Amino acid sequence: MLLFKKPFWEGLTTGAITVTFRRWQKPHVRAGGRYRCHPIGVLEVDAIARVPASSISGADAARAGFASRDALVAYLAELGPLEDATELWRVELHHGGDGDRVELALEAELTCAEVAVIRDKLARMDRDGAWTRRTLGLIAKHPRIAASKLAGKLGLETLPFKTSVRKLKRLGLTQSFEVGYEVSPRGRAYLAAAGKRRPRAKARPRRR
Repeated sequence: MLLFKKPFWEGLTTGAITVTFRRWQKPHVRAGGRYRCHPIGVLEVDAIARVPASSISGADAARAGFASRDALVAYLAELGPLEDATELWRVELHHGGDGDRVELALEAELTCAEVAVIRDKLARMDRDGAWTRRTLGLIAKHPRIAASKLAGKLGLETLPFKTSVRKLKRLGLTQSFEVGYEVSPRGRAYLAAAGKRRPRAKARPRRR
C-alpha cells in the first residue's frame, strides 16, 4: 500500500507530486500497479527502483512535494539515521482518478433531514430482507478485514456481499481499502443518530 500524510494529498491529486521515496526493506508496490490511497483515490505506479540516498536531487525533492533536498532528507531521517549510502525505494507515480471514492463519505455531521433520507433509502434496500444495519455493524466491528471473511460471518458468498457493500458505499456510509472496509465518518454519524431513541410523547390527562 501507499500511505501519505495529509499535507501531500492535494499535490498528489493535482499531479504536482509524482515521486515518493520509501525506506522499505522490500518493495510494497510494483510498476504498473494501481493502489487505492485513502482518501484521494487511486495512484498508479510508473516505475520503482532501489537507489542510494546520495542520488536524491533537488528536482526529486520538488517532485516529492518538498521545498528542498535538505527538507526531503530530513523527513526521511525521521525514521532513522540516513547516510549517503542508505538505500531507498524511489517510486514514480501519478494520480489515476477517484476510483470508487465517494466525497460525502467524509461528512461527519448530519442534519435531521439527512438522517431521515438515509433511513428511508436503507428501508427500501431492506425490502426483501433486512441486511443494511447488520452489514454496517459487522464492518464497524471488523474494520479492514477481508471481504471473504466478513461474508462468511453472514453466511454469504463473497461476490454478493461485495455487491451489498457497494450499495452502502454509494450512500457514503462505507469506505473501501486495499483490504476490507470501514464505516465512513458519514456512516458513523448516521449510526449514532439512528441509535438515539426518540423521546416518548407525554400522555395526555384523561377527562373525567
